[in-house]
Amino acid sequence: MVNVVNLMKLQLLHRLTYRRTNQGNLHVRGYKEEGAITTPFDMTVLNDMDRFHLAMDVVERVPTLRADGADSLAEHERYIRQEGVDLPSIRDWRWGD
Repeated sequence: MVNVVNLMKLQLLHRLTYRRTNQGNLHVRGYKEEGAITTPFDMTVLNDMDRFHLAMDVVERVPTLRADGADSLAEHERYIRQEGVDLPSIRDWRWGD
């Protein structure tokens, strides 16, 4: 059974987003109702909306992100072997930077 009101919302969302240029930059997630009683965080996990799923999704969707991470790790490896200490960008990092 489909809730017609919710279906109309989905159609509106589709019209407003997916029929535009650069629509490939957009990904909409829906809510999966299983009827179970669980914790709020587990509900986000079940709907692939938790921070871990979202971060993995970004890595998959942004082609250069994985390569940038690999490059940063290679730079770290080279620097720590040569200098014996962490990179300044790691060593001096503070929340809010």
